[in-house]
Amino acid sequence: MSWWWAGAIGAARKRFGEEDDAPPKHQSVALIFGVTGIVGNSLAEILPLADTPGGPWKVYGVARRPRPAWNADHPIQYIQCDISAEKDAQSKLSVLTDVTHVFYVTWANRSSELENCEANGKMFRNVLNAVVPNCPDLKHICLQTGRKHYLGPFELYGKVAHDPPYHEDLPRLDAPNFYYTLEDILLERAEKTEGLTWSVHRPGTIHGFSPYSMMNIVGTLCVYAAICKHEGAPLRFPGVKAAWEEYSDCSDADLIAEHEIWAAVDPYAKNEAFNVSNGDVYKWKHLWKILAEKFEVEDGGFEEGERITLQEIMKEKGRVWDEIVEKNNLQATKLEDVGVWWFVDLILSGGCPLDTMNKSKEHGFLGFRNSKKAFISWIDKVKAHKIVP
Repeated sequence: MSWWWAGAIGAARKRFGEEDDAPPKHQSVALIFGVTGIVGNSLAEILPLADTPGGPWKVYGVARRPRPAWNADHPIQYIQCDISAEKDAQSKLSVLTDVTHVFYVTWANRSSELENCEANGKMFRNVLNAVVPNCPDLKHICLQTGRKHYLGPFELYGKVAHDPPYHEDLPRLDAPNFYYTLEDILLERAEKTEGLTWSVHRPGTIHGFSPYSMMNIVGTLCVYAAICKHEGAPLRFPGVKAAWEEYSDCSDADLIAEHEIWAAVDPYAKNEAFNVSNGDVYKWKHLWKILAEKFEVEDGGFEEGERITLQEIMKEKGRVWDEIVEKNNLQATKLEDVGVWWFVDLILSGGCPLDTMNKSKEHGFLGFRNSKKAFISWIDKVKAHKIVP
């Protein structure tokens, strides 16, 4: 039995009231970049748990902004640092000499993919230059990219894509992609650093919790539903028929975190790239009913005809959101911070090309999520943190 599987059993025992008194066999120190992002927040919750494989873990979490209230309960050492600034990265990261595992789950969005390559490449180099030479016990770096590896950048979304289902052995597309830039930087550094291993993780659309995420579909839809409820308007589906009717899949943020921890500590997962998705499919017309029920709003469903987009609908809703926040005593947020309209419009603009999890399974990762149940739990979490009423 692998100790990864033993750890999963230990977690199950804990959930069902059985005690596991065996002393921990491993001591690891994690450094999370993007700790307030959608996967970073899940890593900050899961890594410190007593039964997390590779632990007990000491955890550092790095983000550009001050620590938000919804992240404050995680037992981690929070470091405010702008990794796009070389001096800030050096001064704040080079002193963390006990790090054994890096989880890089952050990115910067620029106006073109060439600019994305430059900005994100610089950030990642700044991190590696500050951490790798100063951490003698560094063992592994997890790099999170995504399904745009197979779809192409946002500006060419779907125009240069591979034929799905997507598997990890597909060649790179003939288009600029900052995911490729990050992979090249990682592999070059690993080749020059004795004993350093790596893994690359490619999720699809991520379902999770983070009001700071630039690509948070669940949180954005919750805000949209709350506004419809406040105005007494039906919850209309802001996408095309293909998105409404056809199968979609997603990647649960907690599952991605578990996948990255597995790759960080399991010898059989070293130096590989892996897709990571829930392992099931759903239709948005079914999840839409759930969303409407959770916010007690009329299910407007999909309507034939000219598509409505959230970017258009939400142009003048800033004051409405301010009213909702004040009326319901929610955490103080601005609409432009919690509503990532462009991203949801993009995701719902066509069918969802699926990936395959065969490689992860063949290497020993058998984790999965029920996407429908997880969708409900993420909505509940957004409500529990008083981001939406």
